[in-house]
Amino acid sequence: MWTLVERLTTRELVIEQMPAMGIAWVLAELFYKFHSFTLECAAFLLTWAALDRAIRLVTRPLFPRRSDLRNP
Repeated sequence: MWTLVERLTTRELVIEQMPAMGIAWVLAELFYKFHSFTLECAAFLLTWAALDRAIRLVTRPLFPRRSDLRNP
């Protein structure tokens, strides 16, 4: 997990991960009441992944990575 976080750039953290995590956290707090930590944690992580994917689909054309520009 720490290796994944270390490899993210500040841009990726701020533009992609923080909004996705924040929205997923709010949704989990408001709607996920499974009475099981494991199920709620899994639902939170799946929500975060889905939101991250959606945000990437929107932001990548607007803010391409340097590595994306080098490899057309």
